[in-house]
Amino acid sequence: MFMGEYQHNIDAKGRLIMPAKFREELGERFIVTRGMDGCLFGYPQKEWAVLEEKLRELPLAKKDARAFTRFFYSAATECELDKQGRINIPQTLRDHAKLEKPCYVIGVSGRIEIWSEERWNAFSDEAEESFDEIAENMIDFGF
Repeated sequence: MFMGEYQHNIDAKGRLIMPAKFREELGERFIVTRGMDGCLFGYPQKEWAVLEEKLRELPLAKKDARAFTRFFYSAATECELDKQGRINIPQTLRDHAKLEKPCYVIGVSGRIEIWSEERWNAFSDEAEESFDEIAENMIDFGF
């Protein structure tokens, strides 16, 4: 399980250090793709396989299902940790998430998320202001 928030810098070549606490669970190779809210999602191979099964079950006749699947898969890339614990994030993904020097890598249960500092701070500020309301609405999900 992934949890925690870590700040690392992305270099000019698009290399980003993965937090040491995430490396073993991510494995040597894992998948990074576009995420929601302007971040990137990263999945260990076993989590990606589970997600793939669910995506295969989406109805092909539904326009939203086709659009989501295309958007999600078209940017997906297999990343490999180098000897320094870094991954190389392709330019298209960096552009999507507006990644610049300071980035945040956060753990969210079965996946990691990679955020630009600006977007993470904006999201965190907004979520903190409305956390009580968000928590109250979680009842709808049986939480």
